[in-house]
Amino acid sequence: MDDVEVMAGIFRLMGDPTRLRILLACLDAPQSVGAIAAATGASQSLVSHHLRLLRAARLVAGRREARQVFYVAADDHVRDVLRNLMHHAAEQGGPT
Repeated sequence: MDDVEVMAGIFRLMGDPTRLRILLACLDAPQSVGAIAAATGASQSLVSHHLRLLRAARLVAGRREARQVFYVAADDHVRDVLRNLMHHAAEQGGPT
């Protein structure tokens, strides 16, 4: 698979509003599935399903503590992309 296909797959994953909300919930600090569910308004089972996909794409990383897994954005590259998207979305006006 070439880089363009990998990038397109990542954008497809991030194109789902629930998955994007999950990524944003994990942006700055590790979060449990329950905390992510509360922050996004999605059920824990749906959050777990999406986290499996995001983890497989290396967009989030999980760390187990006892019986819970805490998820966080995988690395600075993922955080930078999300922050840049947030800034871009927040811009008012500009060229179309």
